[in-house]
Amino acid sequence: MKNRALRTLFFLALGVAWCGLFAARVQAKSVTDTTGCVVALPDAPKRVVSLAPSITEIVFSLGKGDLLAGVTRYSDYPEAAQKLPRVGSYIRPELETIVSLKPDLCLAVKDGNPDNVIQRIRAFGIPVYTVNPDGIDTIIRSINEIGNILNATPEARAITGAMGAQLEAIDRTVAKASHTPRLFFQIGIAPIVSVGKNTFLNEMIRRAGGENVVTSETPYPRFSKEQVLALAPEMIIITSMARNDDFEVMRQEWASWPSLPAVQTNNIHVVNSDILDRPTPRVVEGLAMLAALIHPTLFEEAAR
Repeated sequence: MKNRALRTLFFLALGVAWCGLFAARVQAKSVTDTTGCVVALPDAPKRVVSLAPSITEIVFSLGKGDLLAGVTRYSDYPEAAQKLPRVGSYIRPELETIVSLKPDLCLAVKDGNPDNVIQRIRAFGIPVYTVNPDGIDTIIRSINEIGNILNATPEARAITGAMGAQLEAIDRTVAKASHTPRLFFQIGIAPIVSVGKNTFLNEMIRRAGGENVVTSETPYPRFSKEQVLALAPEMIIITSMARNDDFEVMRQEWASWPSLPAVQTNNIHVVNSDILDRPTPRVVEGLAMLAALIHPTLFEEAAR
């Protein structure tokens, strides 16, 4: 009880100090983020805390990794990100650690960072700008937004311009396809979890020239093995952030069902989730990888 009271007093005192500091600071720009929140931003942020691995990667891609004072767990790309202080996971950011790093800006994601934690960070006078990269177009928008905030607008435009050119090349190749394979995208093992219609990965499947066999409105529905077999997918893509062999074991389990169309055509693949799942500049690489798995002949011809 005594420790709890002391901690409460610490945060109250620290909050007063932070609020006083930010009241005295002249804010050069006021912007509205994707949640509709008006955020007063420092003209030139010096100490930035990233609240998601994807944001960490974007900041480094802009050449602004030196501004990062802290990042969340699993911020493992690029390698330099692994050496930075951790502030908990993006689902459970550690408020005390964040405040102790004295950031002048936190960058958050709408889908993942709890709103109550964001509000508590703001209560300490720390600006929090939230992006919402829930599709390819909004990933591009988020990169440009973060570039503008960190005074890296030319770098952001160069990155998103290159992404746009790559996307156009992928779209042109996919447009030549005469068949749209039915695909089951697996992101969880126990239980089996896939992706529904209203998800970023469903957009990736469609744009890569596949058809998601899952038509559920539920973003991440669960399935039994028998239900997946009944869907009879022509292709199974297995991806996860797990750093073990479980998903390779799952691939072998699916391969033991000779009646499955995906087995008959040897179309069960385990892919790198970091490239495919993270809303960063590398998402275009992920899309190209997925499209080449779905339409290998077309992309072999395009590479010649």
